[in-house]
This record gives sequence, C-alpha cells and structure tokens, in this order.
Amino acid sequence: MKRYYTRIEFWIIIFFLIRLVGITNPPLEMGHSWRQITGLMVSRNFLEVDANILYPRIDDGNGGTGIIGMEFPSMNYLYFLTAKIFGYTHWYGRLINLLVSSLGLFFFYKLLRKVDFDERIAFISTILLAVSIWFRFSRKMMPDTYCISIMFIGIYYGIAYLKEKKLHQIILYMLLCSLAVLSKIPAGIYFVIPGIYLLNKHIAAKQKWILIAATIPSLVLTYWWYFVWDVELSKKFGNWFNLGKPIGTGFSEIMEHYDEALNNFFVNSFSGYLLGLVFVIGLVFIFIKKDKKMMIAFFPLFIVFLVYIFKSGFFFYHHSYYIIPFVPVMALISAYALSLIKNKWVVLILLVAGAGESIANQQHDFFTKESEKYKMTIEPLMEKYVPKTALIVLNGNENPQLNYLSHRKGWNCFDNQLSDSSYINKIVAARCEYMIVDMHSNPELNQLNLPYIKVFENEDFMIFKIGNPTN
Repeated sequence: MKRYYTRIEFWIIIFFLIRLVGITNPPLEMGHSWRQITGLMVSRNFLEVDANILYPRIDDGNGGTGIIGMEFPSMNYLYFLTAKIFGYTHWYGRLINLLVSSLGLFFFYKLLRKVDFDERIAFISTILLAVSIWFRFSRKMMPDTYCISIMFIGIYYGIAYLKEKKLHQIILYMLLCSLAVLSKIPAGIYFVIPGIYLLNKHIAAKQKWILIAATIPSLVLTYWWYFVWDVELSKKFGNWFNLGKPIGTGFSEIMEHYDEALNNFFVNSFSGYLLGLVFVIGLVFIFIKKDKKMMIAFFPLFIVFLVYIFKSGFFFYHHSYYIIPFVPVMALISAYALSLIKNKWVVLILLVAGAGESIANQQHDFFTKESEKYKMTIEPLMEKYVPKTALIVLNGNENPQLNYLSHRKGWNCFDNQLSDSSYINKIVAARCEYMIVDMHSNPELNQLNLPYIKVFENEDFMIFKIGNPTN
C-alpha cells in the first residue's frame, strides 16, 4: 500500500487547503481584479435581474441594459445557482473555481497515466502544475483554470473511450469538452490529444469516427456562441469582449515585444526563474535524447498554442494569465527533466526550492492590501445616500471594481471626465443621477471644484447629485 504522502490525492488536498487562505476576501487583489469583477457582476445580475444564460450583463453598461458578448458564462451560472440556494456572497465564485481546478489537477494526473506516462512523471507534472501560475488563478473568479480543468476531465474520458469503448465515456467526453471550450476557447488546444490518438492504427475505425462525431457538437456550439450569438449581442447592445486580433497584427505585436512574450513563458508561467529554467533544460534533453514520445506531447500542442499567441497579440504579453492554457504542457516537460535525475534527494530539493519560489511570489494575492480596504465602505454609503435604482457615474478609470462594490449601475469614467461638462451633460441626458468620486484615484481630485450638489464627503469618497430621474 502506498504511503499517503506519495499519493497525488494527498498533495492536491494540501494545495486545496493552502488556497483556502483568504478565500472569503473581497475581490480587491491588485492583479486582475477588473476581470474578476466583471464575472461577479454577471453572476449577481443573473440573480437580481434576469437568469437567462444567453444574456449575461454587467453593471457598468453606460446606462443601458449592460448585456455583453462574452465567453459562455457557465462558471458565472454555477455561482448564480449557488447564490440561489445559499444567498449571494462574493467568495462563492472563488470556491467554485478552486473546487473545479483541484479536480482538474487530479484528472491531469489521471490523463497523463491514461496516455501511458509513467507514474513518476505524472506525479511530478501535477505538483509542478499545482505550484505554477495555476496556484493563484485557480482561486480567482476567472474561467482560465476552470475551463482547462473541465477539458482535462473531458479528454480523459475521450481517451478512456478509445481504449475501453464504454458509452458513458464518450457521452462525458462530448458534454465536458463542449462546456470547456464554450467557457473559454483556448481550452480547445487539448483536442490535439485525441487527435493524435486518431492516428493510432491499433484503435478501431468505428471508435475513431464516434470520437470525431462526439467532437463536432463542441466545435459547432463554440462557433455559434462566439461568432454568431456574441456578434449579435454586440450589434444590438454595443458591448464586446476581446476575441483576439487578425493573426498578422498579433504576429507583428508579438515580434515587437518578443521579450515580454518570452517572459510569460519562462517567468510568469511558474511565477519564478528556477522552474522556468528546468523547463528549458527539459526541452533541450528532449532533443538530446531524441525522445519521440515527449516530442509528440510537446510540439503539436505548441504549434496550436502559437496560433493562439498570434491571435492574442498584445493581450498575450500584457496579461500573465494568457499563458495558463499551455502551463500543463510546460509542467510535463519540466517533470521530464527532473525524472532524468536519478538521485531522489536532488529532485526533492529542486521541487521544494522551485515550489517555494513560486508560492512565495504568489502569496501576496491571498491577502488584501490596507490601501484597498476603503473600497468596501462604498456600498454602505450608497445605501444611505443613493437610491438603489439610481444610475451613477464613478471614476474607476476602466476598472469597474467600485461600480460592482457600490451595487449600483451606470458609467465608469476617467478622472478627467469628472470635470468635462460635455461628458456629464451627455450622461445626465441618459438619466445618470449621481457622481461618486474616488478620492484615492488621484491626489489632484482634492482640488476638484464641481458645480453640483454635494451630498456627502469624507477622505475616501465624494457624492454629488448631478441629475434628476425625469431628465
């Protein structure tokens, strides 16, 4: 019987428990709070406005419906369903992602074993993935690790079907892969894995055709959602999420900023330098040893991921989480490098040192900075001074964080627009009634002299009445 600490389940539970630290924190992290906030808005609006999953909506919708075209909001809907049962609390989204992403780690391990990697490589790969950028993003209200996790589960059952031919396996493959790619397109790079198995001469043609047929719904649904329905929402409601750039434009942007793009691979992926170096060494040894299996595991996925990189362009090197879909592959290559070391103590030291560096560089994300805590006082102020149905404008400077925390709908503007009379007249005409000024946004706002009725002021916020609902 294996000792408990040699079982991957033990370590997945340990990492799950570690990431419960600060799980109930409000979404005030300095990194990517805006992305979490958008997801939280969508979930809360399913609960409070309209539960139709086809019409996700945000709060900073410029006085309109707030309906937006975005990735299929399956994670947001899970959050809504949880809130429907237990009541709305912001941290449910964190917990849902953490649970799904922890299950994803387990199925990543199972998938590696299913495709015939030995137990040692599968074990080390899963540990490396757990301490990578996955460590912090798996507890954010963001779908990046969530969709990849669901994809691992789906692909596992797809490969299991090719080997075991059980009906429930192909059904789970179809349903889970569809959900994963709908939730975020980059999860689709892992269709490469069953694609490679279709070339296996030892698998019956019937099973191959059934797998292909089961893949088609994923592709059709994803195309319809992103390239038909989202486009329709954009035309009708005027909001649109990033769907990438023309590949030529993205390629040029990546070439101009290749150093930042490489930084996403070799630093951001493992949140440190040591494990990034191990990954490079693993790549080198794949060639030195001419390891055909590792080449097949790496290069087809890398080529597909390159398309994603060039389609993303600026967004890839500007946002660290764009590397997440490829980090599992990098974890496998790094594990391969460590597996070549025969001395288990050297491997253990490298693992501990690499994990320690990575976690140390991510631990700040588990705590709320004192400088951000004032933002949690905005909703009580709104309850006292601003009617629930009133539309507001707030100087979030492209970050809708305070719009969400205020629990009001309206506009998100820049600091300089607060004193732009033409802008204010325009939004007042669109029924904006109150202006909320975040005094921490810019020291110069202390000198702000506005010709509106001031209804509240403290060191954090000023509230002005700027319009009437009859306007």
